[in-house]
Amino acid sequence: MNGLCKTSSVDLHGKKTIDIAWKSRIHTFVQNPLLWRKISRQETNEANLLGESLETVLSRKSGQIAFREFLKLEFCEESLDFWLACQEFKTFDSPEERTQRAASIYEEFIKADSPKQVNLDFYTREIISQSLQQPSSSCFTVAQKKIYSLMENGSFPRFIQSEHYKVLFDAASKQRGLGKHRQAVRIKST
Repeated sequence: MNGLCKTSSVDLHGKKTIDIAWKSRIHTFVQNPLLWRKISRQETNEANLLGESLETVLSRKSGQIAFREFLKLEFCEESLDFWLACQEFKTFDSPEERTQRAASIYEEFIKADSPKQVNLDFYTREIISQSLQQPSSSCFTVAQKKIYSLMENGSFPRFIQSEHYKVLFDAASKQRGLGKHRQAVRIKST
């Protein structure tokens, strides 16, 4: 037997023995902060590429495009369209613009039998309907949060498992790698 197969008895009553070599490796790993930093850095880099959060995906144009394409396959891209329309709506300062855009969002996404009707309860629809005369910048906030939650808990987990996400993740990885390469070239040339 070689040195890696040495064992030490933990208990004389037949309990499993611990492989001394493995025990040593585990101890070294736990005690070595550089190994922990390396693992943590790898996890952080992967998370920074795209992250497994809907918020991160929606914060990038490429993420929005890939997620929309996936939602089209699930016949629910109106959820993303509504969420984006609500994001844009929050930016309007003029009461006239806000009133016009609120009516447009209501007609397109909320009104019964609208072309892109989103999945909202009657109570939420009614509150929005009543606020259309003088809509505040937050008149769609509750509805937007509900739709976001539906996407996050429904479609997004399936999206992460899809080919659309893999393509998006690979593109983000390549772009990140290209950025590192460019940085290395700059360092060498200085």
